[in-house]
Amino acid sequence: MSRLTLYSEVPRQRTRQIASDVVVVLLVLFFVWVGTVVHDTVASLGVLATGVKEAGQTVEGGFTSVADAVSQVPVVGEAIGNAIAGAGDGTGGNLAELGQSGEDAVNRLATILGWATALLPIIVLLAAAVPRRVRRVRHMSVARSVLGGLDDPERRRYLAMRAAFGLPYDELLDFTPDPIGDLAAGRHDALVAAALADVGLLDSPAPA
Repeated sequence: MSRLTLYSEVPRQRTRQIASDVVVVLLVLFFVWVGTVVHDTVASLGVLATGVKEAGQTVEGGFTSVADAVSQVPVVGEAIGNAIAGAGDGTGGNLAELGQSGEDAVNRLATILGWATALLPIIVLLAAAVPRRVRRVRHMSVARSVLGGLDDPERRRYLAMRAAFGLPYDELLDFTPDPIGDLAAGRHDALVAAALADVGLLDSPAPA
């Protein structure tokens, strides 16, 4: 089983891969922050419903206090008190229930919008970044397993041929000014280094 290789051994590639991963993490955190801001902003609109609820509770409480006071009157006090309490429940109570319903609706909307604002861009971002990153890690890990034993000159020659015939010339020129000439002359080190760098690995040159 090949050893998992998360980052390239080539410094420039490793720096680029680490920077890319950091950008993805920062973007995820940014989208979470934006979702939180959206949630809090929408939830703050619930202050209107909260005001309605508190006003209804105040009205209902006022009617209840009056009803309690009137209930102390002999003979007719209890009946009048019950009527006043019922009126309070029908006005302030209904108003408080309306305010509570509005507050609950705003909170639900805030939660839905907050999650949607955060999750939708995060899903798109990860759908674009993660598969590509997984493919690269798998590519490097399998290459490490397959390309072992490069102290064998014949294996190095085959790998040099693969580089000379398979890699773009602009990549080869980063390692040697004459890739075909190197291959023809048996100078394989630069071509082997190019082949390994292409899969994120570094060359360990064969002993002379």
